[in-house]
Amino acid sequence: MNSTFDAVVVGGGPAGATAAQTLAERGYHVLMLDRAGRIKPCGGAIPPRAIRDFDIPDELLVAKARSARMVAPSGHRVDIPIDNGFVGMVDREVFDEWLRERAVARGAQRHDGSFDRLSRDPDGISVVHFTHRIDGAEVQARVRTRAVIGADGARSRVATQAVRGDEPAPCVFAYHEIVRRPAAPPEGYDPARCDVVYDARCSPDFYGWVFPHGDTLSIGTGSADKGFSLRAATARLRADSGMANAETVRREGAPLPMRPLRKWDNGRDVVLAGDAAGVVAPASGEGIYYALLGGQLAGEAAAELLRTGDGKVLAQARKRFMKAHGTVFRVLGIMQWFWYRNDRLRERFVKICEDVDVQRLTFESYMNKELVRRKPMAHVRIFFKDLAHLLGLARV
Repeated sequence: MNSTFDAVVVGGGPAGATAAQTLAERGYHVLMLDRAGRIKPCGGAIPPRAIRDFDIPDELLVAKARSARMVAPSGHRVDIPIDNGFVGMVDREVFDEWLRERAVARGAQRHDGSFDRLSRDPDGISVVHFTHRIDGAEVQARVRTRAVIGADGARSRVATQAVRGDEPAPCVFAYHEIVRRPAAPPEGYDPARCDVVYDARCSPDFYGWVFPHGDTLSIGTGSADKGFSLRAATARLRADSGMANAETVRREGAPLPMRPLRKWDNGRDVVLAGDAAGVVAPASGEGIYYALLGGQLAGEAAAELLRTGDGKVLAQARKRFMKAHGTVFRVLGIMQWFWYRNDRLRERFVKICEDVDVQRLTFESYMNKELVRRKPMAHVRIFFKDLAHLLGLARV
């Protein structure tokens, strides 16, 4: 393949597919370069804001979670209802492919291939080099482009080669197993409930999860501790949830960045999106909504670059994202740093989640992706309750 595109999007996950769609809808000649067969480990939760903003059809929702269960190290459980709504659950294998197909339907060109490197031709135009297979043999190819969007994951090769000025984001390595729901589910299983387990046996610094996916479940955990066995912890979660003997459909693992990079572009013709830009929420590990939004913002910034020729406009992608969500990321980062350090603090954290004010404000913020600024007295009550737990004055 030797041709020229207005833009090349490296990566076909939610960020890459949305970036390709955004550019194609504006009439640009876009190549979406995707590595076939790659599925990211993910609980699959998408909030109503994502469903609304990105026109996600109901048939993609394999389940609708209407409550969450927080499990403390002691086994103490806190059930939190999701009032007047639900959290949609998707299977990433199906969901990501649908996003890619939508981008193609809007005019993007899709090609299966593995990104190798970037270079420049003598006229200064970027060249994307990649490897793909033809008749079973690996073949090197190159395409010229005026804009590159790196949406190739937490260990982005595009970012490493083209965007300087920041250390790689700290990561939690996530691992999960998709299992078939038994014909006779174990007693207590609720197909409309997400279980979140805070216990050092499941993760010394993050959490474990059991999320419903309709006919299947996502059961997994994450940790930044390289010596911690995620597979053993997941086996424990499966046993504790009565799913030890359930059929395993597939297993997946990948790093999740826990901090947005300080720079997302090279000021010329490359901009990052999704995990490549570090936009996975600390504490929760949520990434689908932020990937969709990051892809849209990167696509819009690239479109402005193509319109004006001014590389400085690429910085708008990060600026707009952080203006909308930077505070939430900072708050969640502090929360993860403090509450996830040991089981004593995790126990108190789950206890705090019993509070109705905490539940309401947390889910309102999560569902709508905005900090809830009304109800000032609720914030005051939460502050003093948190302070009591921090000082050890509250009973657990």
